[in-house]
Amino acid sequence: MTASVTTAAHARPDRRPRRGAGSVVIGVLGELLITAGVLLGLFVVWQLWWTDVVAHREHAQVLQSLDWQPPPAVAPDAAPPTERRDDPPVDPEPAFGEVFAQLYVPRFGADYVTPIAGGVDRQQVLDRLGAGHYPGTAMPGDLGNFSIAGHRTTFGRPFHLIADLQVGDPLVVRTETTWYVYRVIGSEIVYPSQVEVVSPIPGLRPGDPMPELTQRLMTMTACHPMYSARQRYVVHAEFDFWMPVSDGVPQVLTDAGVRVVGMEG
Repeated sequence: MTASVTTAAHARPDRRPRRGAGSVVIGVLGELLITAGVLLGLFVVWQLWWTDVVAHREHAQVLQSLDWQPPPAVAPDAAPPTERRDDPPVDPEPAFGEVFAQLYVPRFGADYVTPIAGGVDRQQVLDRLGAGHYPGTAMPGDLGNFSIAGHRTTFGRPFHLIADLQVGDPLVVRTETTWYVYRVIGSEIVYPSQVEVVSPIPGLRPGDPMPELTQRLMTMTACHPMYSARQRYVVHAEFDFWMPVSDGVPQVLTDAGVRVVGMEG
């Protein structure tokens, strides 16, 4: 009896539907799309979050490695340091990748500071060191146009809030020995080909005759709009005053509660 039941069971036809070639292909494509979506999501997380984490850590290490003397502490009831408006000292142009300055922008927050290095190469400077100095443009405090570039998104995004800057806002550059304070005078949106924004006189095109330089200017550039490199957001500033680091911290930073590297305690 048992044998006959077993034989009958084996004799029944398999009625489960078989998947056609089209179904198999669709299933494989679906799995590939899911995998691609996961990888894309991980890439977005890496690009928009993890690169910031790594860059902020690297920027902090770079700032500490400068081993510059911090400005002296000044008593709260002491007179503010003298703001000098005579010709400031000017350092020689740095080598490629050399960190030569720090940038403080009170509008960006009390904890904001970014290194400035020579060159604007994306992988070697902007992705790793902070802001970059356009080679051949003026140095801080010099006649002409001290021009720097920085990321607006990813890799620490030092110029993330560049569009929030307003006319009159201070941009404070520190070298090892000197503070240079500029004031924002305007902004514009241009295409990458419009390199005249970093000319010694902004707007002066390559090949135009060079007039006598009478202004000390500063220009910041960053990609625009957000998450795109189609255009550039540009901020222009004009030199206001300078002071030796040995005299203390500029009042524009202390009034804003900005934390200066080396004086965090």
